[in-house]
Amino acid sequence: MKNSLPFTILSLLLLFFNTATAQKQADLLASQTYYQGLVDFYYDSLNDKIYFSVSKSQLNEEILYIHSLATGVGSNDIGLDRGQLGAERIVKFEKAGNKLLLVQPNYKFRAKSNNAAEVAAMEQAFAQSILWGFKIEQENSGRYLIDATNFLLRDAHGVSRTLARKNQGNYALDLTRSAFYLPRTKNFPKNTEFEVTLTFTGKPEGRWINSVTPNAEAVTVRQHHSFVSLPDNNYQARKFDPRAGYFSMAYYDYAVPLGVPLEQKFIARHRLEKKDPKAKVSEPVKPIVYYLDPGTPEPIRSALLDGARWWNQAFEAIGYKEAFQVKMLPDGADPMDVRYNMIQWVHRSTRGWSYGASVIDPRTGEIIKGHVTLGSLRVRQDYLIAEGLLAPYKDGEKVPDAMEKMALARLRQLSAHEVGHTLGLAHSYASSTEGRASVMDYPHPYVFVKGGKIVLDNAYDDRIGAWDKVAIAYGYQDFPEGTDENKALNDIISASLKEGLTFLSDQDARPQGSAHPNAHLWDNGKDVVAELERMMEIRKIALTNFGEEAIRKGEALAKLEEVLTPLYFFHRYQTEAVAKVLGGLEYRYALRGDGQFATKMIDPEWQKRALESLVKTLDPSFLALNEELMAQIPPRPMGSYRNREIIKVKTGMTFDPLSAAESAADMTLSLLLHPERANRLVEYHARNEEQPGLEYVIKRLIKTTIMKPFPKNFEKEVQMTIDNVVLQKLMELAVNPKSSNKVKAIAHYHLDLLKEWLEDKAEYALPESKVHYGYGLKLIKAFEKEPEKYKVSDLLPLPDGSPIGMEWGCGQ
Repeated sequence: MKNSLPFTILSLLLLFFNTATAQKQADLLASQTYYQGLVDFYYDSLNDKIYFSVSKSQLNEEILYIHSLATGVGSNDIGLDRGQLGAERIVKFEKAGNKLLLVQPNYKFRAKSNNAAEVAAMEQAFAQSILWGFKIEQENSGRYLIDATNFLLRDAHGVSRTLARKNQGNYALDLTRSAFYLPRTKNFPKNTEFEVTLTFTGKPEGRWINSVTPNAEAVTVRQHHSFVSLPDNNYQARKFDPRAGYFSMAYYDYAVPLGVPLEQKFIARHRLEKKDPKAKVSEPVKPIVYYLDPGTPEPIRSALLDGARWWNQAFEAIGYKEAFQVKMLPDGADPMDVRYNMIQWVHRSTRGWSYGASVIDPRTGEIIKGHVTLGSLRVRQDYLIAEGLLAPYKDGEKVPDAMEKMALARLRQLSAHEVGHTLGLAHSYASSTEGRASVMDYPHPYVFVKGGKIVLDNAYDDRIGAWDKVAIAYGYQDFPEGTDENKALNDIISASLKEGLTFLSDQDARPQGSAHPNAHLWDNGKDVVAELERMMEIRKIALTNFGEEAIRKGEALAKLEEVLTPLYFFHRYQTEAVAKVLGGLEYRYALRGDGQFATKMIDPEWQKRALESLVKTLDPSFLALNEELMAQIPPRPMGSYRNREIIKVKTGMTFDPLSAAESAADMTLSLLLHPERANRLVEYHARNEEQPGLEYVIKRLIKTTIMKPFPKNFEKEVQMTIDNVVLQKLMELAVNPKSSNKVKAIAHYHLDLLKEWLEDKAEYALPESKVHYGYGLKLIKAFEKEPEKYKVSDLLPLPDGSPIGMEWGCGQ
């Protein structure tokens, strides 16, 4: 009996504590709305808070977490677009004392072994990341209630960091102007979705942010958080082959035997299986379905649907029936929901890139969500190009529909291209020289002359190409049981090689420095040199016909400059392609034993043809505009301003045809005298004297520019402009740190020869020419005196507009 009193008191205390705890829990949940799904949560409407309810069974269970930008800032330059995806992360909740930690395991380093100790040793060797720590507010019935408000109401997407990096100002999140956005905060059995309205305040410093916000001191966007159930373990990863045209995902497996590479590579692709793998044609177990943004207007909507659906041609070719589908997004569906592969139509204040992005399972490479972002202004750029080519607004004549048809044809190709990225495909930049073999190339509008008139009927292709079908076969062919998959995949590639198809991607196609003569952006034709000469003729015809009929009646005549700019530089991308022939090198992504050659020098005669075409783009008759055209372009009227997509000028408000010539000459010469190209010219000539060397190139360049007799009238001034650019580019080559010693020596030698030539010419020249020759002579003497102090010339760059319609990277 002596212990009964303390026991009774203890019982009463425990009862009181449990009652108080239960009351506290009841109070905590009283004002909350319960959402059941993958991650159960409560929304507290009184305090605008969200609580996760995590069961003990969910601890250490991996799920996928991804954040995204639901609404954009609207500036291409800032790069914060509606629908932009962040990086996907595998995460799991772990309990540690009175906290739940959100842990991101390190899947870059693995040990795929049955030995638990080996796996543990691997996990302990490399760091993990704890993304957040949540205090346990209460524990009840095997569940933990944690406050997730601060985790969700944060700048997960890095908006403030991006604004600072883009020099638009220092912004900080203002929680007093931020809140949960309930219309798109939802829960489902396999995914949990949160959306938050975030306001960033600060002092704006850049014109971009001022141009797209009603009040640049307060920038409000919405960010989205998704938690997604990971796919099951039935997906079969497919090996990466550099010849197959896919993006890769890779990790290091420290459990592989000696002799096997540590780095394991697989392609990124959607899961697709035939219902009957033995059947020649079979429906899929589950089709790949993409959904188009309902905010897309007609006729753009139909064009995007048509282009995306081209991919079904490739799936039909490997025995699938209706495996790839494109539909309109259903009412009430959220485009940020990872269950929907999306094609989104995004508006910006200026033209910008389009993208094909994906949410990928980091464990396997399986694509969970494809997400395409298409910039809405690009279609207007193609329309503008067509206006310049046709000058269609003739009095009394019906405006032709060829311009809209061309613009919509480009959108079909764009839609197919970006969806291709989200199917796992990389850029295929040799395809334009192989008969439009892939929509994964960057196409330039292919126009031609018929009956003396420019025709746009075949500007863009209307289907996927031969290479696209090869790539889809490699990634998505479903093989019957018992098939040697490695052999079957290699057979697909081997057959494509026999058909003459080549895969070359981004690193091979950039105009500055890259070397392959067939991998280019925005080019056409098997023989890129012949195509440049053809395009120069088309440009000549279009400029001859150009005038006020290139704009609609009632528009300011100053708009002629906007239409003229892409026409004047119509040759720019094909010039890049031709420059790569000179000092270029043919090569393949060759594997040992696949029968492909590794490298091959380019025919020297083709290179000499390329050089002749390039110097033609420096001829004053090519770059000079006629007087009638120049006289029609006035300064900008009130309320209209020069933008970055028109010709840069040195004349203030007036149109500047000499600066246009300077920019065009700088374009060609920056390519022609690029130090890496010059280094290769020296090397290849040393290895084979039939190859044109740098000496040959510079001699020919100087002879066709600086040493060329002056033409008359305005063309004379254009040639003087070109000559100055040639001289400055030679001096830049002579001191460029990337130039080899031999390249520097050759450049200095030719500057010495030019000095002697200019001294002679300046002595006997007419006054106007004497001024020109004397200035060139002064530049060379100053350069020779202190070459190390030479400053790169401030030549006017090309107007923005590369690429046509803005394609790039994982997209166009």
